[in-house]
Amino acid sequence: MAQPTERLRRYLDDELEECRSEDIERRLDELGTLEAGLGTAQADAELDVLSALGNETRYTLVRVLVAAQEELCVCELNAVVDVTESGLSHALSKLVDAGLVDGRKDGRWKKYRATNRAIALVTVLEGSVNGDE
Repeated sequence: MAQPTERLRRYLDDELEECRSEDIERRLDELGTLEAGLGTAQADAELDVLSALGNETRYTLVRVLVAAQEELCVCELNAVVDVTESGLSHALSKLVDAGLVDGRKDGRWKKYRATNRAIALVTVLEGSVNGDE
C-alpha cells in the first residue's frame, strides 16, 4: 500500500498545503468507513444486476418489456431478438435471477414482465443519456 499512500500524501499536500501523518491516517480511516458501508453482499447483488444487463440480448429484452408495460409471451420476445430458443431461455433465466423480470406460466405459454427494478434502471439510464449532461 506504499504507492497509494504516497499518492494520497501528495494529494493531501496539494489540498491542505501541508500534510501530516495524522491527516493521511484520518483520511484512510474515512475512506475505509466508506468502503465498509457499501457491504459485500449489496455490491455482489448490484454487480449481478449490472452483469445481467451487460449483454445486448438481455438488455434488449429488458428494454422491450419495460416499453411494453405489460406481460409478453416468450414467442413474442423470440420475435424481437435474434437468438435460439435455448439462448432466449438462458437470457430470460439470467434476468429473472437478477430480479429484472418476472415470469409465469399461463396454460401452455410462458409470459414475462419487467419488474420495478428494471423500470427504475431503464429510466435512470435513459435520463443519463438523454439530457443529464
